[in-house]
Amino acid sequence: MERIADRAKVLLHNIITFWKGLRDDTYGGYYGYMSQELEVDKTAEKGCILNSRILWFFSEAAMLTGREDLRREADHAYEFLMEHCLDKENGGVFWSLTYDGQVLDSTKHTYNQAFAIYALSSYYRLTGKPEALDTAFSLFRRIEETCRDEVGYLEAFTRDWQPESNEKLSENGVLADKTMNTLLHVFEGYSGLYLASRDPAVEKAMRFCLKIYAEKVYDPALKRQLVFFDTHYNSIIDLYSYGHDIESSWLIDWGARLLGDETLTANIEAIDEEMARAIYKTAYYNHSLANECERGKVDETRIWWVQAESVLGFVNLWLKCGEPAYRDAAADIFGFIEEKLVDKRPGSEWFWSLDANGNPIPGKPIVEPWKCPYHNGRMCMELIRKDPDIYV
Repeated sequence: MERIADRAKVLLHNIITFWKGLRDDTYGGYYGYMSQELEVDKTAEKGCILNSRILWFFSEAAMLTGREDLRREADHAYEFLMEHCLDKENGGVFWSLTYDGQVLDSTKHTYNQAFAIYALSSYYRLTGKPEALDTAFSLFRRIEETCRDEVGYLEAFTRDWQPESNEKLSENGVLADKTMNTLLHVFEGYSGLYLASRDPAVEKAMRFCLKIYAEKVYDPALKRQLVFFDTHYNSIIDLYSYGHDIESSWLIDWGARLLGDETLTANIEAIDEEMARAIYKTAYYNHSLANECERGKVDETRIWWVQAESVLGFVNLWLKCGEPAYRDAAADIFGFIEEKLVDKRPGSEWFWSLDANGNPIPGKPIVEPWKCPYHNGRMCMELIRKDPDIYV
């Protein structure tokens, strides 16, 4: 058996190698699509979320390893974001671009702005470039001034920042005015910006996010987050997102701890511990986490990002409470990832999803605008940083 952090180093090396191979030196950024048959489409759309997450990944990996080649990858992603993803006329980040960097989908989504803040903050911590931090703050101000109302965060806007319907972050047959997912990643982006700046305005906004989380999004009776809402944060569907709950359970802990407020941290950690314990009881079986439960019907699909986040969620819970069951769950799911989700074919990365029997679901690409090195790369880097006393 080996320490989980040592095994994570191997996985991280493979993820780095894969994404370096998708660098587009002709038009900038990284190629936006690879089929399950490992065919790269060099003319596919380039999602701005994908590019932000790649920028975040290479920035964090360069800081973790000290590797200059990863700094150069971060520089490459940064240049593409600044030159093509940003709307220089109206402000904000577009939804997607053509392969050669032209605007394809000009939607301005709060979720997308948040990931750019997250990425630019990490890049600033890597390089110290004032422009990166200034751009992150311009996006922060845009969210706070345009995307926020008196109760929370609105979602979708046109190119010139007029409200539009939220198809992009709505699923399961509903159209949501506000979502748990966007709130989570606004808080995440702000946490990254606060780590880079310690700015009091960012702290204030983080506290606002945590208040919504504790009072509107988390349901203490159900011991889970609600997912889709109307404009006043009334839930509009009975949906239990196992992956988002286990992700939130450690990620919101992390952001809350940055604020250094012992009372606030204790309150948030109590919510997150209760939520993670519920996930363990409800969704962890067959060495992995199921996807979600809609109106009482469980989706047994095993999705790549859900498994990555569950490792971190159970590690976080074990470090908080010391109960060996959660340590063992983290090790078990990590082993499932290595055995089932990591695609062993040369030139590949992780499968998108598996069926209930652990077989890759046909037709799901290896890369597309949502399939990126953010969740799996972060799992590896967090395990390396924490180096928990866990063996696999």
